[in-house]
Amino acid sequence: MIIEGLKSHGSGNDFLILDELTTNLTFTELERENMAKALCNRGRLGADGILFVMKSEHADCRMRVFNADGSEASMCGNGLRCVARYAHDVLGLDKLIVETMKANLLVEKTEDIYKGIPTFKVEISPVSFNVKDLPLIIEKETLQNETLPQLHHSLLFSALAVPNPHLITLVDAAILKSDLQADLSAKVNRPNELFPDGVNVSFVKPLEPGSIYVRTFERGVGFTNACGTAMSASSLVTCSVGLNDLEQEISVYNNGGKVKCVVHHDQENLTYSIDLIGNATYEFKVTLEIDKNHPEQFEILEKHEFEEETSLYAKLQDEVQSYLQTAL
Repeated sequence: MIIEGLKSHGSGNDFLILDELTTNLTFTELERENMAKALCNRGRLGADGILFVMKSEHADCRMRVFNADGSEASMCGNGLRCVARYAHDVLGLDKLIVETMKANLLVEKTEDIYKGIPTFKVEISPVSFNVKDLPLIIEKETLQNETLPQLHHSLLFSALAVPNPHLITLVDAAILKSDLQADLSAKVNRPNELFPDGVNVSFVKPLEPGSIYVRTFERGVGFTNACGTAMSASSLVTCSVGLNDLEQEISVYNNGGKVKCVVHHDQENLTYSIDLIGNATYEFKVTLEIDKNHPEQFEILEKHEFEEETSLYAKLQDEVQSYLQTAL
């Protein structure tokens, strides 16, 4: 069969978009898993995951996210921005509701984060600090800026679901430069007694007031240029410990660029939500010949590069890397 895909990225976190919204494409669960493994292989086409954009019965469209290892993610903030842009382009709407695994989320086109770069604001929710929602197996209901002795003797961790699971700790430059994050991430993402389903692990380095750096080991992917839900969850954690303020923009830097986050707290319902604001950049459009039963044997028939978009984002990345060289 012949299919078209669109390679897009949010903060360098890259995905292949497959359109089941305006086409007749459809896939079984096994086909989705196997296509993710085949198409995301960095030796061939390459991506952190596949975004399936689908029809929805109660929203403008539906998003499903399959990681490079074939597992399905309950949520992906950077991916949601890419889906927001694609749905905006094909449906002609500046504001949309996107159905995700756990919630219907508001997305909208907003002012450029950097001149000329398509930018979208997406809602990250629901948020839960209950360890059962990750799950994290400990003898307490929450873990907020506390030690987790089974994992490390001194680091202070916060665990939360947004709705995919995150383990977050604030660190200094020395720890950030060490191998500790890689070691801890490997431990909690193989068979272990704490996180039976694995967990995204983020090390957060405060930079200056209103600015943080986040590096994430993403469950099912490994270290990524950026993880949207991790940056959102990390922003919330910095507010909870008094480092940043609710309802104020936080600049979040990562190896793939930067985003802005705004943490909201509904005092009446005691709930949190986060606005994630950042780029949705198209890299290339590709036409593939693929056998659903043997997706690893796919062939690239045609490829169209979005050179102007990628060049513009490269300028933002250069500025961010220049800043991080001194800030970190």
